[in-house]
Parts: sequence; structure tokens; C-alpha cells
Amino acid sequence: MKRTLGLDVGKVRIGVAISDPLGTFAQGIAVLDAGKNWISLLRNIIEEKGVGTLVVGMPVRTDGSLGPEAIWIGSVIDILREEFSDLNITSWDERFTTTSATRSLLECDMSRK
Repeated sequence: MKRTLGLDVGKVRIGVAISDPLGTFAQGIAVLDAGKNWISLLRNIIEEKGVGTLVVGMPVRTDGSLGPEAIWIGSVIDILREEFSDLNITSWDERFTTTSATRSLLECDMSRK
């Protein structure tokens, strides 16, 4: 079964997480420098880990609109689709994910740090 790779794209760094083989859990595996060679580094990870899907976090505003950062990430997704045409590439609405994660940590009596 092909794995899913999650990307948290920023202008300085790109966080990379991968699913387990069953697609149940994910864990961070790398932080890439968003410089010139990040796509080749990403290609190495994709080939090494047997990735079939890329999911890119999309910072949608709470009202559902796309701000400048989301529009820029849309252009990054276009580049990824050109570079990795054999993969399923999609975006993930990141609204409320921090709130949801914080709530889950508090329910487990864990620190926010």
C-alpha cells in the first residue's frame, strides 16, 4: 500500500510527515530548507518511502477565503503537480487544526508545549 506524505509548506522551511503503511497515523520525518534543492530532496523521500499521495496544508482563512499565503501555496501545489505527475496531490484545509490539536492534548492531560 502506498503511503501518504504530508507537507507543511513555508517560505523558509517545509515540514514533512509520512503515514504508516496502513494510513492510520502520521509522524514528522524531516524539515527541508525551502531553498533551491527542496524538490530533489522531496523526490528522494517519495521514492525511498513509497509515497502515492501528497497532502499539502492550505492556510484557509476562517471565513473560507484564500489570503496571500494560501494563494502562494496554491502555486507551490501547481509546481508539485508538474514535478510529480504520477502522484495524487491534494490540499488540506488547515482551519481550526491548532484548536483541535490543543483540545486533544488537554483531553489527554498533556502540555501544549
